[in-house]
Amino acid sequence: MNLDAIKKKLDTIQTAGSKNSNKPEYVSLKKFKPSIGKQTIRVVPFKYNKDYPFTEMQFHYGIGKFKVIASPLNWDEKDPIAEFAKQLRGTNDKENWSLAKKLDPKTRVFVPVIVRGQEEEGVQMWEFGKMVYESFLNLAADDEVGDFTDIVNGRDIKLVTTGPDTNGTQYNKTTLSPSMKQTPLSTDKNQVEEWLEDQQNPKETYKPLPFDTIKGALQEWLTPDEVEEGITSEPAVGFDDEKTDSNYSLSTKEKKTKSDKFDDVFGDDDKITSDNLPF
Repeated sequence: MNLDAIKKKLDTIQTAGSKNSNKPEYVSLKKFKPSIGKQTIRVVPFKYNKDYPFTEMQFHYGIGKFKVIASPLNWDEKDPIAEFAKQLRGTNDKENWSLAKKLDPKTRVFVPVIVRGQEEEGVQMWEFGKMVYESFLNLAADDEVGDFTDIVNGRDIKLVTTGPDTNGTQYNKTTLSPSMKQTPLSTDKNQVEEWLEDQQNPKETYKPLPFDTIKGALQEWLTPDEVEEGITSEPAVGFDDEKTDSNYSLSTKEKKTKSDKFDDVFGDDDKITSDNLPF
């Protein structure tokens, strides 16, 4: 693991935090989800990027009939939802900015892990948000911890997960700490080789929806009462620790629909159709 890259990423996250306190073929991603209580994991060097085990991806939630849409930005392609959010921010309307924030893609992070006591399951991908991500980066940046992914002298990571009834939030919350002992990933050489090789790449597992499909989902979300037949829903890929809202509601003296807001930004001469969205 490249510790300089870890520290650079940590600085980026902390700086950002201070400034802003045709159908795809889905393949199931083998995921690890921490259970309530204590567990121990080992982060495995990532086959597809040996210097950096973390994979950042961006997703939209609850747009049209899709529970989750992987943003085309993950593959350096144009994202019509992000493009629309950008247009909204080009106005001076506070509520347009609020809507733009809802439409911004949300970052999720994946890392390959072995769960101690479940080694027979092989490498699983743990998916989490900013808080757990920053905790991992802080551990790696700590000179007393360092490269916890090292297959010979790395460290297991101890997890403590609490539920909503004890942590005061609506979701499970996981904290992590490094094991005091440095240990090998496994004493079985063949097992280590298998774990290093048999891994999934989230950016290959998720597939981008076609531009026009995403554009249509956005139109449906903006004008839910005007769409009689929606786009066929893809298999839902849920994120249990990420709350997703349904349709965005505007609080104004004059009741305005999202379609009205769209017209405010782009003009209301023509009725919105899937062919005239401004992308």
